[in-house]
Amino acid sequence: MRSLQSRNADEHTQDIRVPEAMPETRFYVGMWALVLLLLLSTILAAGVGAVHISSRAILSILLNRSGLTHLSQYWPISDQVILLHIRLPRILAAALVGAALSVAGTLFQGLLRNPMADPYVIGASGGAALGGTVGMLLAARFSFLGFEAVPLLAFLGALGTMVVVYRLSRIGGRTPVVTLLLAGFAMSVILGYSMSLILILNDRLQVSTRVIYAWLLGGISVTRWSQVGVIGFIVVLGVVLSCTLGRSLNALSLGDETAEYLGIPVERHRAAIIALGSILTAAAVSGGGMIGFVGLIVPHFLRLIFGPNHTYLLPLSALGGATFLVVADLLARIAIPPTELPIGILTAFVGGPAFLILLRRSKREYRF
Repeated sequence: MRSLQSRNADEHTQDIRVPEAMPETRFYVGMWALVLLLLLSTILAAGVGAVHISSRAILSILLNRSGLTHLSQYWPISDQVILLHIRLPRILAAALVGAALSVAGTLFQGLLRNPMADPYVIGASGGAALGGTVGMLLAARFSFLGFEAVPLLAFLGALGTMVVVYRLSRIGGRTPVVTLLLAGFAMSVILGYSMSLILILNDRLQVSTRVIYAWLLGGISVTRWSQVGVIGFIVVLGVVLSCTLGRSLNALSLGDETAEYLGIPVERHRAAIIALGSILTAAAVSGGGMIGFVGLIVPHFLRLIFGPNHTYLLPLSALGGATFLVVADLLARIAIPPTELPIGILTAFVGGPAFLILLRRSKREYRF
């Protein structure tokens, strides 16, 4: 009997796939390449629009604004106003929302060991949709930290739903992955149909239905620097803390028993991952509505290129998600002027085919 147990243990150990090691040189090359792409896409997005602003003027305005130098003004004052008060807040908000969604997707995919997991997998979508709908119904005029009723209630709805799902999933001091997924799915369905019921019962929504539908498809709604500051603080702190959990995610992706054997406090780190993923998702919803596809596709896209090691994947996902959403937001603004497309449509049409092409050309089995 003992020899049979030993043989089974050996077979189980052989089945464990440790995440592929990636040379640090490759990681740093990828990081700097993504940083460069993010800077270039930011400058491009800042210059393109109804009023064209040259890259030279953009850099000159930013250098003057930073106080590092003082260049003679050769650009119209209107260009400076458009850049600093209209385009840059939106571009930075898009980068923050993209980074938040991508990192949250990476966290939940690693935690749940599910390649189909995204930032909304445990109920955030239903809570955010219901909160945003209630905010539009109330037509409330209050604001907090520069945010009005809709983004505030969407933030609270997403965050509150994830807290409820986590509490419902706790069984005997543990949080089984399957129970967490099922509870999140059930809550998302209940809250989503609750939103539909409100839309049907409320007569005033004859005018607002299209507005709510556009919000559900996603779009960067940040217009003030105060909003950028609040979202930036939450997202940057969340991303930094998430990057410290890369080793834990690597262990958890091999199973709870293996993670405990490696000395990982499974329940404590699982709670931290859920909390960080929830906060990042809620922050993204407050700044961009229900933008889909980013948290699902970007982590997989980078995993195909750089491998499944979460220690490297998390910071790469932050930069990749930021770059992807800045470009998607730019395309949403200029695709069919003067109409602005919902950014969720662009993320699906641009990200989906690109991911399928990369998956096909990789010519190897996908490693999750």
